[in-house]
Amino acid sequence: MTVMQTGRSVFPFTAIVGQDLMKQALILNAINPAIGGVLIRGEKGTAKSTAVRSLTKLLPGLDVVADCRYGCPPDDADLQCTECTERVVSGETLPRGRRRMRVVELPINASEDRVVGAIDIEAAIKRGEKEFEPGVLAEANRNILYVDEVNLLDDHIVDVLLDAAAMGQNTVEREGVSVSHPSRFILVGTMNPEEGELRPQLLDRFGLCVDVEGIRDVRQRVEIVERREAFEEDPTAFSALFEPAEQAEADRISRAMSMLSDVVVDRNILVAIAALSIELEVDGHRADIVTRKAAQALAAHEDRAAVGIDDVEHVAPMVLAHRVKPGLSGSRRGLADLAEILRTAHDGDGALQD
Repeated sequence: MTVMQTGRSVFPFTAIVGQDLMKQALILNAINPAIGGVLIRGEKGTAKSTAVRSLTKLLPGLDVVADCRYGCPPDDADLQCTECTERVVSGETLPRGRRRMRVVELPINASEDRVVGAIDIEAAIKRGEKEFEPGVLAEANRNILYVDEVNLLDDHIVDVLLDAAAMGQNTVEREGVSVSHPSRFILVGTMNPEEGELRPQLLDRFGLCVDVEGIRDVRQRVEIVERREAFEEDPTAFSALFEPAEQAEADRISRAMSMLSDVVVDRNILVAIAALSIELEVDGHRADIVTRKAAQALAAHEDRAAVGIDDVEHVAPMVLAHRVKPGLSGSRRGLADLAEILRTAHDGDGALQD
């Protein structure tokens, strides 16, 4: 496991040329981690890891229990580990600290124990003590967990990651000994489809999915080279040029986080979302839930008090790209007809609700 650095030498998020959907998917997950993470599919050299690293500089700082190995929030008992809870119950005042969100990278060859953590069984049996060596999921708590080439990971490891992301908790059980700790993180996975696909069941567990490719516009490609050269020559001066844009985006994200729960999602929006999933023959209900959360996060990011059908239309491709079955037959339509399906359902809301 490595922790990516987020100092002044990180390329500014707002300086990344193109790849707007990828950047937006990352921002929406930062505003509402309950979206369930993002899977980025595409070729190498398309700023995937750069975008993830630079995003952390735009996110609000975290209040943490200074000596907690999970970085628990000092003022939210519901999100604290057992150790912090016991200290509070005993009357101790938890020491406070503040830090930035970090990016924790999962090595592709990581073992299960390295991911979930390991229990010293001998100590548990002989001394009755639960000696726990935290793993990647402990380090990832309240951070971004970045998994490159997620399609090459063992399916069981991917299952563990997605379960922790969904539950916000990691539980390790060995020989009748059980240890649990908080593990709430923003999951970002990347993959090159040419190297193999994820199982459909695992694909569905990622909230959003975006496909990226190299930019074909000559001017933009030249701009990418020029910006990279300027950054490498003088990172501080280059970052200073983008500081106003970085601060503006950081303020938008912070405001969106604070107003997210107040953004109204009317029932007619939910009806349109449901009709879309039915029309596109999407399995289960996760797509409906994620679409609602993503549309709400988008409205908050754009400082709107209520979700509109345009918000749903914008986020739906990211929600459905990995969920719609290829080659729909009969009268069923595909993503190309998404806007028409949504607006038909939205305009006919009264009949649908009855």
